[in-house]
Amino acid sequence: MESLHLCFHNLLSFQLSFIAKIFRWLFSPLSTIKRFPLFVPFIDAYISLLFRFSNLSPCTLDLDDQTTIHFWAPNHRRYDKPNLVLIHGYGGDAKWQFMYQVKSLAQSFNLYIPDLLFFGKSYTTRKERTEDFQAKCVVQGLKELGVRNCSMFAISYGGFVGYRMAEMNPEMVEKVVILSSGVGCSKDQKEEQLKKIGRDPVELLIPAKPEDLHVLVNLSIYKYNPFKWAPDYFLQEFIDMISRTYLKEKQELVQHLLSNHTDCRLPILNQETLLIWGDKDRVFPLRFGYQLQRHLGPRAKLEIINNTGHAANIESPDSVNALIKAFILPQSKDFNG
Repeated sequence: MESLHLCFHNLLSFQLSFIAKIFRWLFSPLSTIKRFPLFVPFIDAYISLLFRFSNLSPCTLDLDDQTTIHFWAPNHRRYDKPNLVLIHGYGGDAKWQFMYQVKSLAQSFNLYIPDLLFFGKSYTTRKERTEDFQAKCVVQGLKELGVRNCSMFAISYGGFVGYRMAEMNPEMVEKVVILSSGVGCSKDQKEEQLKKIGRDPVELLIPAKPEDLHVLVNLSIYKYNPFKWAPDYFLQEFIDMISRTYLKEKQELVQHLLSNHTDCRLPILNQETLLIWGDKDRVFPLRFGYQLQRHLGPRAKLEIINNTGHAANIESPDSVNALIKAFILPQSKDFNG
């Protein structure tokens, strides 16, 4: 099934690139008058339809007079299904990162999918840039949506936020799934890994031009590049609309993530925790997964997906979705099985 997805992704990437070039040719005369986005809004609307067809609707919550958080939440919550919160990382808002999860996971869970602050439509005028503050905002939003218990699936930067959320709310968060996250890495380990990558982390995570985005995608993906056939016109649209919004604030999030105090005294979670890693991850290599598993102890399990890079949610979605279901759903009560 994964190989079929790979062929489909390559074909879809080529087709979207071809359509983008047609759009550019058709509307190129307008570019001398005023440049405006064309293709990315079309794809964004398509992804929104995927979410809506998965029984999800967008909602915006004002947590106070300074902070607003955006969620995708169930149209009709079913009480025979467990609640699952999906927490995204860098590289776009929640829609673009979980497009390959929602259809499959919505069949088994009531999904709650927030945009973290400064991504999508979530924003605050407060000065906090910590993962703790992000976690508190997600939890407050969930409570306003009537969620009292849930499990959690978090990827990359979202893993830092999700870890704090589980630590601070053990009565709320029942099980934890973390995909390819550097939680627990020391400052020295982060600096060593950045030297190997050879790029400024702010420039890497918040690309400014198509070449930067290609570097990020090539670093994150092992099997295929979804933007391989995409023209620079499309990539620049994506960067301007999705990546560069709230630029200063996103830069501050990265700077805080790399600071000293994000790696000190990492608590051990009480929840059963599933760690998922691609064996070809070049952002947070597999050794970080083993390190976090050792830190968490016997209540943590590490699952490795072969021939997969950092963005396993995009590269191997069937494997990721199956692991989440097997770990969280009631029929999989044997944690060591």
